[in-house]
Amino acid sequence: MRALYTSATGAQAQQFNIDIIANNVANVNTSGYKKTRAEFQDLLSQTFQAAGALTAEGTFDPVGVQVGLGVGISATQRVFLEGSVVQTANPLDLAIQGDGFFQILQPDGSTAYTRDGTFKRDANGQLVTSDGYLLQPNITVPVDSTEIVIALDGNVMVRQSGSTTLNQVGQIQMVKFSNAAGLESIGRNLFKETPGSGTAIQGTAGTGQFGDTSINQGFLENSNVQIVEELINLIAAQRAFEANSKVMRASGEVLSNVNNIV
Repeated sequence: MRALYTSATGAQAQQFNIDIIANNVANVNTSGYKKTRAEFQDLLSQTFQAAGALTAEGTFDPVGVQVGLGVGISATQRVFLEGSVVQTANPLDLAIQGDGFFQILQPDGSTAYTRDGTFKRDANGQLVTSDGYLLQPNITVPVDSTEIVIALDGNVMVRQSGSTTLNQVGQIQMVKFSNAAGLESIGRNLFKETPGSGTAIQGTAGTGQFGDTSINQGFLENSNVQIVEELINLIAAQRAFEANSKVMRASGEVLSNVNNIV
């Protein structure tokens, strides 16, 4: 009874799809979060007669006879569309407009990448993430700073106590990837480079390959999850799961009737 196993693969695939949707909904308010979608592909088909095979009448079968054996997960695609931007008035909240990521130094010395611009100052005045990971290149804000100004190109300037001028203390550099969808999510709003993403391309916002990119101070990028769209996808996945369950039930009833034949 192929239908029993085929419908089981469909139910498993929709269960995985619901898991993906649930994660998107859970992160609807996560700054810089990029939604994920599940992609499917059919499994092998069982061939009873190949197309073009010679028939008993001496003719050639134009289409053949095949039956599919179900569905499987082919990929989980990260969708890097920009989310909406909200003003916070916090001078260390930064939103990237355009293509690009911030560089973050992890405790093991490797570099991770994020679109989440909720930065803070640690005890040494260094710009860090909410988990205390350093922004790269490292930028230190003097303790006596009374104002922090971050330009669209990432220049970080401060006005210190008793001074009327702004002094540059560093510049935030952007990175991009030829295939951002190939980045691996490692939690904490961070991604890491993989062979599928390609190597990081570094540059300055507003110049060269980052000509359409800017860093906006006092703003945050929201998640790009559209809650209505996700709920529609959830309903569709639920109905598909129910349909596969009914096929399994029907297959079970057929097997039951066969067993009851005397």
